[in-house]
Amino acid sequence: MSVVGIDLGFQSCYVAVARAGGIETIANEYSDRCTPACISFGPKNRSIGAAAKSQIISNAKNTVQGFKRFHGRAFSDPFVEAERSNLAYDIVQLPTGLTGIKVKYMEEERNFTTEQVTAMLLSKLKETAESVLKKPVVDCVISVPCFYTDAERRSVMDATQIAGLNCLRLMNETTAVALAYGIYKQDLPALEEKPRNVVFIDMGHSSYQVSVCAFNKGKLKVLATAFDTTLGGRKFDEVLVNHFCEEFGKKYKLDIKSKIRALLRLSQECEKLKKLMSANASDLPLSIECFMNDVDVSGTMNRGKFLEMCDDLLSRVEPPLRSVLEQAKLKKEDIYAVEIVGGATRIPAVKEKISKFFGKELSTTLNADEAVTRGCALQCAILSPAFKVREFSITDVVPYPISLRWNSPAEEGSSDCEVFSKNHAAPFSKVLTFYRKEPFTLEAYYSSPQDLPYPDPAIAQFSVQKVTPQSDGSSSKVKVKVRVNVHGIFSVSSASLVEVHKFEENEEPMETDQNAKEEEKMQVDQEEPHVEEQQQQTPAENKAESEEMETSQAGSKDKKMDQPPQAKKAKVKTSTVDLPIENQLLWQIDREMLNLYIENEGKMIMQDKLEKERNDAKNAVEEYVYEMRDKLSGEYEKFVSEDDRNSFTLKLEDTENWLYEDGEDQPKQVYVDKLAELKTLGQPIKIRFQESEERPKLFEELGKQIQQYMKVISSFKNKEDQYDHLDAADVVKVEKSTNEAMEWMNKKLNLQNKQSLTMDPVVKAKEIEAKIKELMSICSPIISKPKPKVEPPKEDQKNTEQNGPVDGEGDSPGPQAAEQGTDTTVPSDSDKKLPEMDID
Repeated sequence: MSVVGIDLGFQSCYVAVARAGGIETIANEYSDRCTPACISFGPKNRSIGAAAKSQIISNAKNTVQGFKRFHGRAFSDPFVEAERSNLAYDIVQLPTGLTGIKVKYMEEERNFTTEQVTAMLLSKLKETAESVLKKPVVDCVISVPCFYTDAERRSVMDATQIAGLNCLRLMNETTAVALAYGIYKQDLPALEEKPRNVVFIDMGHSSYQVSVCAFNKGKLKVLATAFDTTLGGRKFDEVLVNHFCEEFGKKYKLDIKSKIRALLRLSQECEKLKKLMSANASDLPLSIECFMNDVDVSGTMNRGKFLEMCDDLLSRVEPPLRSVLEQAKLKKEDIYAVEIVGGATRIPAVKEKISKFFGKELSTTLNADEAVTRGCALQCAILSPAFKVREFSITDVVPYPISLRWNSPAEEGSSDCEVFSKNHAAPFSKVLTFYRKEPFTLEAYYSSPQDLPYPDPAIAQFSVQKVTPQSDGSSSKVKVKVRVNVHGIFSVSSASLVEVHKFEENEEPMETDQNAKEEEKMQVDQEEPHVEEQQQQTPAENKAESEEMETSQAGSKDKKMDQPPQAKKAKVKTSTVDLPIENQLLWQIDREMLNLYIENEGKMIMQDKLEKERNDAKNAVEEYVYEMRDKLSGEYEKFVSEDDRNSFTLKLEDTENWLYEDGEDQPKQVYVDKLAELKTLGQPIKIRFQESEERPKLFEELGKQIQQYMKVISSFKNKEDQYDHLDAADVVKVEKSTNEAMEWMNKKLNLQNKQSLTMDPVVKAKEIEAKIKELMSICSPIISKPKPKVEPPKEDQKNTEQNGPVDGEGDSPGPQAAEQGTDTTVPSDSDKKLPEMDID
């Protein structure tokens, strides 16, 4: 099972995998761990990542980047309108009202949704992971900004499905960083101790996010988040671009913004200049040759002047820091560390602002670029049964307060209730109780639109179906379960109707007051055990009870007052019936359209694969032409006749001309056939060269083997001790085989020396190898036969044979012993062998 974490950035993406007991950020086909979030559309295929980035200027209208922020946004969105002027490609309004991306692909105009374009990028990242892991990748955890709304999160989830991925969790970027920071810490406070508060700051290319997290052993809890959704590295780039547009306009009379390619080139140079200024405070040059209208331009910039121009941007650094502390009700002294990640945090002025605010040195223990993807991979490993990971619970927060609105017949209007407050723990579920006689609709929306970086506060409408009154005509109790899931997406996950069955007549009806009070408690979904706040009851939540419940409460109290004191309570039996829910989600792609996008993505992947194979076949022909042309006048020169060389060279030149004319765009099979045709002429020459290289080495090896066996035969004939154990018949066999091999070698050498190098060789390397193996198979087992060893008799056996058995009394030695004059002394007691004893 694969375990993959993906940092889906605005400008660049990273992929991390869990393997070999750790987390590893993997490299793409260019050996770069960073893959640009860029897609270029061509007449035959798509280029994704680094290959697309190289086409930003040459194929500007069809190269798409910066599309991440169009997720879940309508074409009429003010943010989309503001972005439109900065884009090289065209965006259009789709039939659904969403933002579409217009490009020319396969020689025709195509409109792609943001989900489709993101899925293309995810497919590339998936392919990168699969090439490293050597197995299919399906399960993953993907990062999103913590300020993403429901519509944006659902849009990213749809993109993962189109790419054939199963997203186990959409993880907030700052939460992923916090996990990467905390899971390896061995010195975190115990659960009963005061938690360690750490602030995480992530300023990337497009946005600025801050979160404060509380750490205990094996536990991470996000306390609050704050953000500036448009403050990032690209804003600093824009300052430089605008400055040089103005300067070059005055200096060279150029209207740079009228030509998108010139603007893109300037943007690239300004980004490089910004990075240089982060490391160097002196004056730095910016020069671009043939910039526009064949004019070379140049200018200078230094860090001091740049910071003056960025005053407005730098003033936006502090407010989110102040906000996050206020939300978490913490003071600066309560913060243990401030960890910074993201490319834009490398700007010295940004670091200085943050450090000055907290009054402490900033911590940079994490990799600023890869911390998010590593955190995602860790979360994926935690969720995967294939890996054993240290116990570590993660509690995130709801970034915006979420409320429900419904029609209230009793009040002749609508009622509403805030079900999840800002920074409420997530994932989390609550059960609300309504009293209804007929189906009703709940409208979910963000209750603080002023804090929302999104024009529409609506989330979705949920219609609870098949609600019927009780048998006596009274309102039915309907339990509605609302939840924010692991992806941070809000939903009404279930609804059930409580049926009341009376089994005793003439009893007073059920006290709705008492039961309503029980239901006022918001219950936590049992599937999410890590959430601490298990049961809560607040005035706002009590308001979730419908008007029917409220009137029933009042009615039941009046009835209670009319009853005699000794009256018994109603005896009732209840059962629950699940109710269907119809969802109308804001900007949600329907299932039929999603399936069509999945099918189209599969077709485009196949087209890319076919085009790659076609290009590879074409490149193979081109490489062969260049290789053979060089070698015919080089190392192959001696192995081809003059006539053959001239005709082959002519053939190669014709093929080269064909490649750049008629052969520019041919099917794969045409190139395969063309290469085969060339190889019929070139391969014999190549073989002759290779044979001439390998043949002398193999003849030398055969000669050494023959020499070795001749020495053994000579030693045997001279009756040397080393080989005197060999059988004479076997040695004759060795001698015969050796002589035959020597005769064969001499014959072949003589013939080959007479043969011209331009002709095919008399003997090939494979034949010599076969002869060596044949000779060794016959001779080696014979000459390597080991000499038998004669073992001398053991000492104790000698004594026994000479002396005979001797005991304490001692028999007289035998005559043989006496004749040999052996020592017959009786051994002392200490020399006697002790009897064996069993010792417990």
